[in-house]
Order: sequence, then C-alpha cells, then structure tokens
Amino acid sequence: MKNGVRVTDEIAVIAHDGHRFSGPKHSHSEGQLLYAIAGVVSVTTDTGTWVVPPSRAVWLPPMMEHETASRAGVQFRSLLIDTAEMTGLPVACMVVEVTPLLRELILKLAELAEGPASPVLAEAVSRLLMLELSFQPVPALSLPIPKHAGLTLLCRQIRADIAGEFSVGEASGLLHMSRATFMRLFQRETGMSFGRWRQQARMLHALSLLAEGNSILQVALECGYDSPSAFSAAFRRSLGQPPSTYFLSSE
Repeated sequence: MKNGVRVTDEIAVIAHDGHRFSGPKHSHSEGQLLYAIAGVVSVTTDTGTWVVPPSRAVWLPPMMEHETASRAGVQFRSLLIDTAEMTGLPVACMVVEVTPLLRELILKLAELAEGPASPVLAEAVSRLLMLELSFQPVPALSLPIPKHAGLTLLCRQIRADIAGEFSVGEASGLLHMSRATFMRLFQRETGMSFGRWRQQARMLHALSLLAEGNSILQVALECGYDSPSAFSAAFRRSLGQPPSTYFLSSE
C-alpha cells in the first residue's frame, strides 16, 4: 500500500477511504501529491503542518519525512511521482490549489489503478496532469514550526490549548524575553507575526472540526471565539469565505 499501484513508469497511486487515522512518520523516494476527495487530511513535517481540505492538495518533495492524520472519515488519493527527470519542482512542502481539471485527472489515474488500463491512455492522462499541475501555494492552509527550541515548545503549548489566550506579553515572559525581542524572533522563525500564527493555528484546527460535522457554534467555542459571528468573520478573512459554505463549494 505504501508504494502504491503503478499506472505509468512515473506515477503510482495510493487510495484511502475510511475512518480517522494517524500514520507513522515515513517518506517516499518519489514526490507525493496528496489530494482529499472528502474530509480533511493534515500533513506534518519537522518544519510545519499543512492541511488538505477538498479542492486542495499538498505537495511533498522526495524523501520528505512526514506524518499524515485525519480526525474524521476521509477519502484521499495520493500520487507518487518519479521526479528524477523533472526540473522546476518545489523542494519544500506546500498546499496547492486543485482545479476542476486537475481533480478529474487525479481521479482518472486512481480509476486506472483499479484494473487493467491502456498504457497509452495512462501516459496521456499523466502527461496532461503534469501540465495542469501549477504550484501556487496557499499560505493560509499551512502552519510553520519554528526551529528555536523555546518557540517550538510555546507553539506546541498553544496548539494543545487552542482556545487559550496567549498575549505577546505572556508569551515573551514565558521565554524570558522582551516583547520586542520575542516579536522579532518569532517573525524571523515563522515568517509571520505571533498574532497571525495563533489565528492560523485556530483556523486549521477549525477545518478539522468542521469536517467532523461539528456545528459552527461548537467550533467557535472550541477554537476560543466568543460567538459564531466572530469566528465566521475570522474564518472568512483567513480563507476567503464563511465556514457555512467552505466545504459545500469544494464539492
């Protein structure tokens, strides 16, 4: 299963339909394009976490150690792509947008992996897929993990208590830093402000909760918002649409 079902010399397919799961850390010798048909998959490496809702996929370069997990039932299709003869591919993890055509091409390759397939058709679909695949990152669906040991522990604490209130003053105090030093270090380590990072952590957590079927009220309270309207406004600012329609528009 880990190596997938090969449909061409360059591409193999892994399919998963089932309940929540948490896979052990592993890597592939090929590049990996992981696409969620339904549900939400999170991918975690040493440098960050990426969340894959429907209409998105995550790209992992070859030999990138990662863990995959889902809090609820999920359907995903993963393509293992031999990149040895390819150039210009990203060397870091990223969430990418899945166009309607790219979605159909991924599903077609998964279909071809289920039984005897025409090699000519499989090659044609795989070539078109690589032409359609555009690596335009979606930053709102990723959460960088700092390398600084103190910041790493702080970020882990925040994610364990996602509804908790951590001001800059409290965070800098825990690390025995001035506010200015803390803010500069956090920006340098993660590429974003502390406040934006906390907001993003809440949004990624919210996506998993929504995929489980929780109500907007339940998700708002679990993520630390005072009301569904406050949560919905923050969700819309981060992801471009309200939580009530996010998954509907991805179908």
